[in-house]
Amino acid sequence: MKAKTPSLNPKPGKMNDMGKALYNDILNGHLASIEKALPQYLPTDDSGVDNTLFEAMEYACAAGGKRLRPVLVLEFCRLCGGDVKSALPFACAVEMIHSYSLVHDDLPCMDDSPLRRGRPSVHAAFGEPLALLAGDALLNRAFEIMLGCKSGLYADKILDAALVLATAAGSLGMVGGQVLDLESECRDISIDTLEKLQLGKTAALLSASCEIGCCVAGADNIKQSAAREYGKQLGCCFQIVDDILDATSTTDELGKPAGKDLSSGKATYVTLLGLEKARTLADRRTEQAINALIVFGDDADGLRSLAYSLLSRNK
Repeated sequence: MKAKTPSLNPKPGKMNDMGKALYNDILNGHLASIEKALPQYLPTDDSGVDNTLFEAMEYACAAGGKRLRPVLVLEFCRLCGGDVKSALPFACAVEMIHSYSLVHDDLPCMDDSPLRRGRPSVHAAFGEPLALLAGDALLNRAFEIMLGCKSGLYADKILDAALVLATAAGSLGMVGGQVLDLESECRDISIDTLEKLQLGKTAALLSASCEIGCCVAGADNIKQSAAREYGKQLGCCFQIVDDILDATSTTDELGKPAGKDLSSGKATYVTLLGLEKARTLADRRTEQAINALIVFGDDADGLRSLAYSLLSRNK
């Protein structure tokens, strides 16, 4: 049975509670802007005919968790002196890429997860064929939004941002990392291979989110490089903490099946390093992320606090 499509906007208070846990007032403002703008960029059927594809796309983007990646787009645009409103389409495009990746990651042929964020994953709610197509549609919709942007930006900024996102989402980024992940199941791999895997699967899109904000603002190479490094280290830490939570939390706490990595024979930072060494590595990655923000001065304190909050998160 198809699940009822929820509203894209969270219940009153949910977004603010989530934002307070991770974000300062500025970042929380970005979060509110994204929640308001994202539904406007999803396709709708004006013919009045029920279009289940659009429902599945909305479902995939609804209850969107932390909205971490689009928040990073907007904040790095702000830090580099850009117009945050002009970056909103790019932030929403990044979130659609992230949502599509989760839809496909949950499929039976991938991680086979029936739950995502405490509710049925898209294939559990709409069926596997439609989930696959909804993910494809979100991927393409992201580039429709970016390349059709009417925010007054110069074409070179738009193209630079689109290239960064395409590279991060493709064979040299998320897709390549996912392939390594599948090939590594039930095999002994080195920590170097695991790092390469996660740099693609998790860190690439986070790093791209930071860089896209810089592209929209027209930032110099020094700031773009610093933004990329922050996103890279934040992404690596994020994955380490994910591995720790998968090994130590319950399904109710995570909103998705706990212990799935171990049961699937996946190599993780916990299985390769043990809990204590994994925690130590997460600490080090967080410090490296924070060190990358030096070029942005005190104005980046919200991102410093964010890094520490992600390190200590419980879901």
